Amino acid sequence: MIALLVLTALLSINAEDQGVYIDNQWDGGFAGHVLLHPAVALHGWTIHVKFDHPVDKLETWVAALTSTSSDKTEFVLTNKDYDKDVLSGGNLKIDFVARASGTTSLAGKVTIEGQSPQPTGTQQPNQPTGNPSLPPVSTNNSTGSPSHSVKLTPPPGVGGSKMKYDYGKAMGLSILFYDAQRSGKLPGNNPIPWRGDSAMGDNGDGHDLTGGWYDGKYINFEIYEKLRKSQSRSTGDHVKFNLPMAMSAHVLGWGLEKFKDAYEHAGKLNDMYDCLRTPLDYFLKCWIPSQQTYWVQVGDGGADHAFWGRAEDMHMGRPAYKIHPGAPGSDAAGNTVAALAIGAVVFKEKCEQDLYFNQIARDAGYSAKLLEAAKSLYEFAKANPGIYSNSVPQAKAFYGSSGFKDEMCEAAAELYKATKDQKYLTDAKSFYDPALAWGYSWDAKQPGCQLLLWELTQEAKYKTNMEEFIAAYAPGGSVPMTPCGLTYRDKWGSNRYAANAAFIAVIAVADGIGGDKFLNYAMSQINYILGDNNKHLSYEIGFGNNYPKKPHHRGAACKPGWCAPSWQDSPHILYGGLCGGPGPNDDYQDNRDDYVKNEVACDFNAGFQTACAGLYHFAINNQLPPSPPAKC
Repeated sequence: MIALLVLTALLSINAEDQGVYIDNQWDGGFAGHVLLHPAVALHGWTIHVKFDHPVDKLETWVAALTSTSSDKTEFVLTNKDYDKDVLSGGNLKIDFVARASGTTSLAGKVTIEGQSPQPTGTQQPNQPTGNPSLPPVSTNNSTGSPSHSVKLTPPPGVGGSKMKYDYGKAMGLSILFYDAQRSGKLPGNNPIPWRGDSAMGDNGDGHDLTGGWYDGKYINFEIYEKLRKSQSRSTGDHVKFNLPMAMSAHVLGWGLEKFKDAYEHAGKLNDMYDCLRTPLDYFLKCWIPSQQTYWVQVGDGGADHAFWGRAEDMHMGRPAYKIHPGAPGSDAAGNTVAALAIGAVVFKEKCEQDLYFNQIARDAGYSAKLLEAAKSLYEFAKANPGIYSNSVPQAKAFYGSSGFKDEMCEAAAELYKATKDQKYLTDAKSFYDPALAWGYSWDAKQPGCQLLLWELTQEAKYKTNMEEFIAAYAPGGSVPMTPCGLTYRDKWGSNRYAANAAFIAVIAVADGIGGDKFLNYAMSQINYILGDNNKHLSYEIGFGNNYPKKPHHRGAACKPGWCAPSWQDSPHILYGGLCGGPGPNDDYQDNRDDYVKNEVACDFNAGFQTACAGLYHFAINNQLPPSPPAKC
């Protein structure tokens, strides 16, 4: 058992409840937090964490890791700008995840640098230092009740702009959700202790198709009743559907391109690059140019539907399905092109800016590889127009597509961004639809097409499209709203549609459209999701103290040989997962069997995470207006 034994402080602190707590532990790593109660106010702080054995990696999303000793035993953490002030008697809580290979027992010491804190109230300056007595180390491992330790502490402000909710933290938690969705061989730095290697035999005609993200779930409403009567659970959790996976990767990559400083400021930039590699590497496997074949799905929804358990315990066959010139699918292929092309852009920039000096050569080659695949897959999609779910009927019940021009528009636009080849911009314009968009989702990319064309051309008609779209979603628009203020486009993933409109709004602002009006709308939707609702609940799991404990997610609900019953909290916390959302009257219950409101999926999180990144970007650049008032 890993034990952190020693805590010393260079400031006088209240000993009650202070200490180092282990929330989870596993072979080679552990997760926990440090909790202190300063007796005097702090206005900026630096913490030294020193271990008696090397620790391969220490990561935290609530402080900046400013240095690591050469022997990997000491880590220096400094406050973020928004978290520098700690009131006398308040909480200073640092959550962390660490890897420590080759040792099962570890002693550590945490010290706070003396910074001559300013006194408040009757506190006197220059309090004596001391070594307070320690409480017992608390351990909450994955075999017992889960530790819901992530607390919501509204930050006072970032760079002068106040945030009601910590968008940087919400963004970072969302990355952990994608880590939990990984399929195939997991990397050595996997931060999800209850996930292991899975679906290691995935292949198409003997071609390796391991990797990527499990979908999470979605089912087409028209055939929902038919499937519901034939099965007891909802569907698609461990199938890999390339259409929504590519949509998610594209939206996340677009957000990284626009708001890289948000990820960097939150200490999550490296994790975000790793996050994007998972689907991009998988897409490179799926596209075989020499055979003019693109694999678009691995796993059968019906067989997957009948199994409620961990991905690591799957035993059913996992057939793979492909598109080719005789069975086209421009929508799935085009969406993948957009993801590959934006991936080429962000990894090229990563190389050029020396973000990872020792990986420059690899990233330069990686960007070129992504771009080459994007260009050849685009030519395949353009030469073979068609709807993929007509060619692969096994996908229709889950992600049946309605068209392909919107995906092809995004694909061509992103290729123009990556290459500056005029032919791609000409193509993007040919796929453009000027009508008011219904929404943005895994099936509907029209607002993305319109926004990209504005970004690339600055032509007024595309700006008008964006203004009309947000006006339709904002209060007083044509899209309904719940009484507490969530834009309610559809019952399936109601949070998803609102968050996607918010992501379109923040990127539009970055491109010069909408200003504070669009930012206020985006904040109203993200704030609702994070707590400005009648339940005072965060629909993002792990954000704050009040969030869903029973999401409809097999991996979180199950241990080897056992799954939690519907009334019991999941044994694992699915950090960052965005639950489907409330009904039209803000009605919601934390009930695993209600998969309409409690389902999670890769595409649910993509727009939400990018919206959080955008709001955090505007906050750290002192451009975020005051938060709109909550309606409930």
